[in-house]
Amino acid sequence: MNSGVAGRILVPGGYGAVGEEVTATLERWFPGRVVPGGRSAERARRCGGVQVDVTDPRGFERVLDHLGDVAVVVLCVEPPDASVARICLERGIHLVDVGADADLLAAVEGLRETAVRTRAAAVLSVGVAPGLTNLLARRAHEEVGGAERIDVTVLLGSGERHGADAVRWTVAHLAAPTAGRRLRTSLPGFGRRTAHPFPFSDQHALARTLGVPRVTTRLCLDSRLLTALLFGARATGLLRLAARPGPGRLLTSLFGRVHPGGDAFAVRVDAHRGGRRVGYAVRGHRQSRFTALVAAHTARHLLHAPLPLGVVHLDEITELSDLPDRLASAGLTLHRLVDGASR
Repeated sequence: MNSGVAGRILVPGGYGAVGEEVTATLERWFPGRVVPGGRSAERARRCGGVQVDVTDPRGFERVLDHLGDVAVVVLCVEPPDASVARICLERGIHLVDVGADADLLAAVEGLRETAVRTRAAAVLSVGVAPGLTNLLARRAHEEVGGAERIDVTVLLGSGERHGADAVRWTVAHLAAPTAGRRLRTSLPGFGRRTAHPFPFSDQHALARTLGVPRVTTRLCLDSRLLTALLFGARATGLLRLAARPGPGRLLTSLFGRVHPGGDAFAVRVDAHRGGRRVGYAVRGHRQSRFTALVAAHTARHLLHAPLPLGVVHLDEITELSDLPDRLASAGLTLHRLVDGASR
């Protein structure tokens, strides 16, 4: 495997909502070196990519053998286990993972010794949530002098057309058990909203990377009505049906077709220590696009700059701590929040 700036960039899931943007962005920076991949052989032929299935580890290895000089894999589709990550790291190939499943990320964390041995790196918690939320959490945590509690609030635009994997993941986790209480908070551009506990992976990763004993992640949608309906149904136990194959597929199909809101999103992170609070928030349009931009910037960093070897989360890379500021040119607005006001 060629290290440094040499080698190709393989993007499994490169035909999806996030993957297409990752591929296009990296192609501008590294012309002729980006290879999108997906399960469709027809799309691979049309797009000049490769057919690759992350549920088939042996097939994934054959793709790497065929390409021969892959330096970075940007994983834009969630595999069923850590096999793909293990294959990449065993070969000394860097990995950027936009996945959000806490158990899967924890399994990849278990590959640290492999990554150190092969001088590779895997970067986890890449995207908006997790991702930008992690970076804002570290910024607020350090400013408050070491948080005792962190609250992460995510508002998603229900009018955005997300990829199928993202929709399935959201539906599955709407039915998952949660801890914590709902929270009324202000989000730039949206006013005061009620956000409900939701099991984003940040609440587990940040507890480890920052050493904060209590991290709660919450979700609301830009549509107040849809937020009330969904979390009202969860409170009654109705959404437990989404854990069953039939009802789960039906709800996923409904989310994939019905888009009652807009495409704006916002995230807010508050760090608390004693009576002191420091908050940061970002707002933008098309969450999937910003997930892709964060992933692309992370991949570029792996190709151009030294970083801690092993398995790290995005907030552990000091050189990427200013990503929320850098993305202003793409339309992301950053706010520092004091007593609910933006400054």
